[in-house]
Amino acid sequence: MESSPIDAELTDRAAEVVAELVGAGATLAAAESLTGGQVAAAVTGVPGASRTFVGGVVSYATRVKVDVLGVPSDVVVHHGVVSSPCAEAMAEGVRSLLATTYGVATTGVAGPDEQEGKAAGTVHVAVASPEGVVSRQLALDGGRPEIQRATVEAVLDLLLGILRREEPAVG
Repeated sequence: MESSPIDAELTDRAAEVVAELVGAGATLAAAESLTGGQVAAAVTGVPGASRTFVGGVVSYATRVKVDVLGVPSDVVVHHGVVSSPCAEAMAEGVRSLLATTYGVATTGVAGPDEQEGKAAGTVHVAVASPEGVVSRQLALDGGRPEIQRATVEAVLDLLLGILRREEPAVG
């Protein structure tokens, strides 16, 4: 089966991320909810990804976010799992759990139904690094596959922007 141009774009972006990580001697882990492992799949689809990608946690259920990734219960109670504070805690949690330089996270509503009163397309992505954590809220259009794909692209773009701004780790 041939790759679509959209898949090629995502593969190219993942390849850029892997190249930047390898060049910096950095490692990556992913905590995914609505993307269900698609970030990890995009990154590990790149030859040489094993030099930088450590692993991931698909935390579809809230209890996995709390029990495995260490998302504080008060974040879930006060902000919900479809929130920037949850995405940030997921990214920090997977970074700590798998002892990596960077942790990325995706959480949100892929649809078709609302969750926590939030419409399909409401998404939060985050990147945790040695310098802190950055998150973005997205309002995406399309069906479930389009929302998931756009989320993978957004979290890779966020990470790529951080990688290109930061100096490589010394030591």
